[in-house]
Amino acid sequence: MRNYELSINGVSVPGAAGHFEVTDPATGAPFALCPAGSTTQLDQAVSAARDAFGQWKLSSHAERCELLNRIADDIEREADELARLIVMEQGKPLALAYSEVGGGAAWTRYAAGQEVPVKLVEETPAQRIELHHKPVGVVASITPWNWPFMIAVWHIMPALRAGNCVVSKPSSLTPLSTIRLVEIIARHVPKGGINIVTGEQGFGSAITAHPGIDKIVFTGSTETGQRVMQAAAGNLKRLTLELGGNDAAIVLPGTPVDAVVEDIFQAAFLNMGQTCAALKRLYVHESQYREFAEALAAIAERQVVGAGLEEGVTFGPIQNLDQLELVSELVDDARAQGAQVLCGGARLDRPGFFYPPTIVTGVSDGHRLVDEEQFGPVLPLIAYHDVEDALRRANASQMGLGGSVWGEDETRAQAIASRLESGVAWVNCHAQIQPNTPFGGRKMSGFGVEFGLEGLLEFTTPQLLFVRKPPAAG
Repeated sequence: MRNYELSINGVSVPGAAGHFEVTDPATGAPFALCPAGSTTQLDQAVSAARDAFGQWKLSSHAERCELLNRIADDIEREADELARLIVMEQGKPLALAYSEVGGGAAWTRYAAGQEVPVKLVEETPAQRIELHHKPVGVVASITPWNWPFMIAVWHIMPALRAGNCVVSKPSSLTPLSTIRLVEIIARHVPKGGINIVTGEQGFGSAITAHPGIDKIVFTGSTETGQRVMQAAAGNLKRLTLELGGNDAAIVLPGTPVDAVVEDIFQAAFLNMGQTCAALKRLYVHESQYREFAEALAAIAERQVVGAGLEEGVTFGPIQNLDQLELVSELVDDARAQGAQVLCGGARLDRPGFFYPPTIVTGVSDGHRLVDEEQFGPVLPLIAYHDVEDALRRANASQMGLGGSVWGEDETRAQAIASRLESGVAWVNCHAQIQPNTPFGGRKMSGFGVEFGLEGLLEFTTPQLLFVRKPPAAG
């Protein structure tokens, strides 16, 4: 098994606490060793970032742009290795892993071209007032296991573009593609500008409480996000929290099934349903309920389930055993309460963490499968009679990441979508994100945004420059 290393202050070093195994979800067996860092090494990484920040914050737009484009070039050159590594640690099919790497390169190039604006607030003969945005300092990135490479890019690249230095901490379940990403970045940034420390569960708490870190950008569960927020209070760290979602979609009466069912399936089962903004609750009018359920089940049954590196596979495993057991528990609970499982509904009898795409009917609000975020390959369909009632039920969740409305009447669909209590509302699509459009949640799905100018400015702190002009001569 290959043994990876940490990167601290531009140097690859072994973990002071030894190493831990990284498991291939397609086999359930370990395939690599990841370094286990110590709190002393975390201190060293933060100190290196702090030292590097003194000069990096003074770098020009042109310097940062050129540097990030070189990083994107390297990502593209090494796409084959990166994609295969993502498959091995995360489980997704190889084509999807290539998309993750390609998306990472594209997001990096977008960050390279972004400008940090200076806003002229007032200009008079007596004074000039400008609003500037300064880099925060040392940013800690804490990333999850579902899109390990892409989300690391989302955190790290705008932080660097804004003039910050970074300490990265990936999930212990999928740390390897992020280690490789940091190795690529470290070729180009000043020594200490990017660092990575890895450790098993619990290591992140040392990061969130660290007094030398100025900002944390965290993607993960709501429960962990709450702990991050509590620990960050010690030195009032700036926070961007992209947390759990239980996204609802409402299909309006009369919507042609064939026109939308494939897109609905893909939105629900993207990355085997392991996506924060995936469609997780589908509200369908009672007049079309059975038709939609059967059409979705037919698509599910066409999926080729298998290891991500196998030829022709369209649907990979769940990433880890704990998540597999949660998905199984939620489906079993729904079945015990009288729900119908139209397809799937049981772990496959083979090595690895395989659970086929599953369509469940006969459920409603109050069932755990509807009320909780399943974060896996299961879609519950909920019948409704009245659109207003469906909207009320969609908004009843404590989560508020995304939501969507589907229908032929775009004006009506948009009017209803605008009333969803979510950070993003989609019409006739779901889980669509772009580097130029801000993305973030409401309620218990977090606060702050990523992407676009708004996302870039999350990595800055405002400074008002107030200039009193000298009196005019004469």
